[in-house]
Amino acid sequence: MRWQSQTLDAEDGALPGLSRAGLVRTVQTPEFEGITFHEVLCKSALNKVPEATNLPFQWTVNPMRGCSHACRYCFARGTHEYLDLDAGRDFDTQIVVKTNIAAVLRKELGRRSWRRAPVALGTNTDPYQRAEGRYRLMPGIIRALTESGTPFSILTKGTLLRRDLPLLTSAAREVRVSLAVSIAILDEDLHRSLESGTPSPRARLDLVRALTDAGFAVDVLVAPVIPCLTDSRAHLDAIFGAIAETGASSAVAFPMHLRGSTRGWFLSWLAEHHPALLRRYRQLYGRGESVTPEYSAWLRARVDPLLAEHGLTPHRQTEPETRPETADTTDPQLALFA
Repeated sequence: MRWQSQTLDAEDGALPGLSRAGLVRTVQTPEFEGITFHEVLCKSALNKVPEATNLPFQWTVNPMRGCSHACRYCFARGTHEYLDLDAGRDFDTQIVVKTNIAAVLRKELGRRSWRRAPVALGTNTDPYQRAEGRYRLMPGIIRALTESGTPFSILTKGTLLRRDLPLLTSAAREVRVSLAVSIAILDEDLHRSLESGTPSPRARLDLVRALTDAGFAVDVLVAPVIPCLTDSRAHLDAIFGAIAETGASSAVAFPMHLRGSTRGWFLSWLAEHHPALLRRYRQLYGRGESVTPEYSAWLRARVDPLLAEHGLTPHRQTEPETRPETADTTDPQLALFA
């Protein structure tokens, strides 16, 4: 079915938030059953990261908003509320696609004021979620960054990145290219329940192997670590061992945060699937978004020896002190888990 025939007038029942976002048309197709795409024309592609976050990049690019990976713990969920969409099911099924982002990015990178500061992709929602196979936004973004001499990094759970591996290999000859893959869960049943739209853990491990075979030093994020579900020594030992076998250069693990609307969405899942853990979570999180300092220290004491045992270099970043509340970005550190 041609997508051109699936056009709705932007003024025909569009939510105000989407209209403000530059909505061109809304699209549904049998290829993506249950998912609606809202194609928009963005006015800017580069998002400035507040200096207080103390991160190794100053700018981000987010080709899409919302994510069909449907991770219950995703920290980017709250950004959908700026569009008058909900942070739960809408975030998983109402995907906003910035169809002109490569052209806008190329224009911004061509300005005399651009200083080729590092740019990060995948800090909000995954640039290699399934829709990228249809829209093919990333090749244009990669070329624009490379041709401007801008170093960049990509964080993904999407095995679709393999499609662009030749392009990324070529780009790495011109600029610094950093690649990271998120693998938080090995258990297949828990994976299907918590992050149902993502490629399997095995497929992502195979992706890491393909990237290392291509010559990239790949970082792996074992994040978020989900209290009482993925923080056992047996699970962490198994996942670090599997990562080490891929040839990855480093790994990092963070405890899960429950920021904003993500808290209710995750806890509703917990109440349905693991109701006995609700009391423990009230102890660990209280009314806040972060686990207690005692749990963080306990997890670090468990993780660091395992990383050393498996020959993985810890790749821990300082957690930011501030969390930007903008319409197009979420906390870049915490959203690494999206």
